[in-house]
Amino acid sequence: MKPTPTGRIFPTTSGYDLVVTRTFRAPADDVWASVTEPERTARWFGPWKGEAGPGRTIQVQMAFEEEAPWCDLRVDACEPPTHLAASMTDEAGTWRMELNLSETGGTTELRFVQHLDSPAGAGEIGPGWEYYLDMLVAARAGEPLPDFGDYYPAQQAYYQEQAG
Repeated sequence: MKPTPTGRIFPTTSGYDLVVTRTFRAPADDVWASVTEPERTARWFGPWKGEAGPGRTIQVQMAFEEEAPWCDLRVDACEPPTHLAASMTDEAGTWRMELNLSETGGTTELRFVQHLDSPAGAGEIGPGWEYYLDMLVAARAGEPLPDFGDYYPAQQAYYQEQAG
């Protein structure tokens, strides 16, 4: 079964926001642990090392990318278990991202936001975040991890249309 893209792109006063959500039948504390504890992030994104905290930089391994590179990731804000903001700079530019968690009745919604200066490139960026968030869903459920080839280029047109 091919995954269906769900993300949206919204104009903001300073650019655009790419927003992708996932819902978990779990308390926010447990979902928070899945996105902040290095042994748990290793299951779906990659491990990290360093002393995390607002204003600090940690090293994150992009374990599911070619060559599994390590990247510096600056923690811009951290309010457990509801909000994490981070930024990373690489050869593609600066990635400004946020995770917002909200729990209602034992169900937690994770809202991922990447702040973009321009919607250009959304056809490549959007499918990547769909893939990683589905990796998170699969890792938490103990299911086989998805294949990136099912996301890109299959979802590229959807995100290019979202970008306008």
